[in-house]
Amino acid sequence: MENAPSSDEPDTTDLPSTDKPQTAAKKPAAKAEGDKPPAKAKKEKAPAVEDKPFAEFIQQDYLPALQTALTKQGVKDLEVSLTKQKLPVAGMSSAGDCWQVIGKFQEGQRQFNLYFPQENIQSQRAFSCAENNTKTSTLEPFLIDERKVTLDLMVFGVVQRLNAQKWLNLN
Repeated sequence: MENAPSSDEPDTTDLPSTDKPQTAAKKPAAKAEGDKPPAKAKKEKAPAVEDKPFAEFIQQDYLPALQTALTKQGVKDLEVSLTKQKLPVAGMSSAGDCWQVIGKFQEGQRQFNLYFPQENIQSQRAFSCAENNTKTSTLEPFLIDERKVTLDLMVFGVVQRLNAQKWLNLN
């Protein structure tokens, strides 16, 4: 029994250790309701690029992103622009002006249009394409099942549609 304390030494087995921080034996009294610590300030999220004014979003964010995505898909001479003009669809010339993203490539032989009847990417959208300088004959809905349209989704939608048309080199 070497570990047993000698009779002339005090028994220290029930004393707290000095090399570890002690936990409080007593709980502090409940604070009064007015003494609550202030809530952490929420970090303000930067507004989404899609929340910019329509023309600013299209010019500054969408057109460059679309240009980059289509270049990665092998399109070499893409020209994209935003304009407000009549629909270039057969039988639709009597409709009013509409915002359009117009893309042309292969020396202008292939053209696609993304239509926005209202100045809002979240409202109705349509798509058309034409080849060899022909007049567009079909106006298709574009991303109609999406709850919230984002920059990436709009770019993906055009790339997917042009790929379905077999217009991209990576088919």
